[in-house]
This record gives sequence, structure tokens and C-alpha cells, in this order.
Amino acid sequence: MSESGYFGMNHGGFGTMAQISQDYFMICSMTGFAAIEREIADGTLVIELRSVNHRYLELQLKLDDQLRTFEPLIRELIAAKLGRGKVECRMSLMQRLDSGEQSRLNHTALQRLKQLASDVQEHFPQSQSLRVTEILHWPGVLTQQGSNQETLSHEIRQGLQQLLQDMSDARAREGARLKALILERLSGVQQIVARVKPLLPSQIEAYEERLRAKLNEAMVTLSDERLGQEMTLFMQRVDVDEELTRLCAHVEEVRRILDEDTAVGKRLDFLMQELNREANTLGSKSVSIEVSRASMELKVLIEQMREQIQNIE
Repeated sequence: MSESGYFGMNHGGFGTMAQISQDYFMICSMTGFAAIEREIADGTLVIELRSVNHRYLELQLKLDDQLRTFEPLIRELIAAKLGRGKVECRMSLMQRLDSGEQSRLNHTALQRLKQLASDVQEHFPQSQSLRVTEILHWPGVLTQQGSNQETLSHEIRQGLQQLLQDMSDARAREGARLKALILERLSGVQQIVARVKPLLPSQIEAYEERLRAKLNEAMVTLSDERLGQEMTLFMQRVDVDEELTRLCAHVEEVRRILDEDTAVGKRLDFLMQELNREANTLGSKSVSIEVSRASMELKVLIEQMREQIQNIE
């Protein structure tokens, strides 16, 4: 494990309940939705943002034709605010009928489209000619006269920044709920470990009694020295104190990471793997129903945390 400061921490036990009640707004969920309608000079600017969990930041932009020139700006603003998640941004501009602006044809785009159509028909003489509606919907053919690109860029920036803040606030609130759920299950892990530790000495004694009884039934006598050697080997095989100590250490590390104000999802996911490994080892070394049941309970709690962590940025 390469987490900074992890092995330098105190592995002796769990944090206090006061630690659990600390600020819950340190982590963010990758799931969120926000929408805005903004009245501008050119009409109504409509922006929608939605995001779900993903291994890295993946942007999908669905923009009106007249807004495609602003794609680099939109990508820059989103990437500066959101670190991870599959993010879909929809943006459209609804022109007002009374805006006083008139549509006009872009003759350069028309000439380019005419040449392309001519080249296609040269190779495919049977192909149909473009209809007027198809030409008018071709990107760049129809433009809005009087539209100020600099003003529109400013409005897009202002609207998207406001929406991104709303999205971040929503993701932070969801992150708070996820953190509370994870801390609750960490407390459950603490209770299970505290329940298992006192069982270890009684497990050894019970096994020694059963071993002596079986030897007596089989009319086999072992010297105290040989019996001591057998018990020593058995204790080494079933000793789970190290696993319980590592469980405590991993839980403390999860709590520490949850209080960081950075992207923590990948580190938490790694720690869930480590917790699950210790729970499996605990189960494989068990010689009692109580410890086996505790191992299963631990794995259920860890899986519940892992499912929640998949949504954390």
C-alpha cells in the first residue's frame, strides 16, 4: 500500500464518535443534474448538465448548430470544475420571433455545399438532389443577422458557470449523504471487530478440549510437549489478530480520506479491496461459527460501502 502516511499511523484501534460527526461536505458524488434557462439578447439560452459515475472525466456535448463554435470554451469550463464522471451537456438557443433579427443565407457555405453536391452526383448520377429544407438545415448555411458572438460567448460563460456551481453543490450534497452511509458502515465494522477479539482465546481453549477428547476416544496418548507443539501450530494457523489489526488500520485510513477536500474515489475503492481481503482471510481461518458469521457480516458491510464509493469523485 502506497498511501501517504498510511503506515505511519496508529493501528491500535478506531476513531472516536466525535470524528464521525465532522463536516460531511468534503467529498462529492459523480451523480448530479442541473438545468437553467437564461434570457439573453438573442433569445433564450437553455443549458442542461447531467453526470453519472465514470473512471475518468468523459464529456458529451449536444449543441445547437449556432453554438458549435463555442465547444472549446464549454469543454474548458466543465473540465475546470468537474474532475470525474460521464458528463452530458445539452445547450440550445431559442430565437425570439420579436427579436428584430433576421436570418440570412451564408453564400460561402451555399457555394461549398453546391460543389459537394455536384461532386457526389458526378460519381452517383442516380442520386437525388438536395431539397430546400435539407439545405437550410445544413450547418452554417443559415445565420442570424445582428448576432454578437462576443456577447453570446459571455452569456454562455456566465450561464454555464452558474450551472456548474449548481451541479457542484448538488454533487456535494449527495457526497455528504454517501459519506454518512460509509461512516455508518465503518462503525458496523468496528462493532464486529470488537465482538470477535474476545472470542479468540476461548476458540483456542475449545479446540484444545476437543482435541484431547478425540485423542482419548482414539486411545492415543500424546506427551504434553507434543500436544503443546500441535497447539502452537494450530494457533499460528488460526491466529487472526493480524487481520483484525489491519481491518482497524484500513478503517482509520478510510475515515482520514473521507475528510480530504480532493477527489478520493479511486483510493477508497482500493481500500475496499484491502478490507475485503482481510475479511476473507478471517473467514478462511475461522474455527467457530461466531467468527465465520462475523466474516460474512464484514463482507456485506464492505460490499455496501463499495457500491456507494463507485459514485464518489
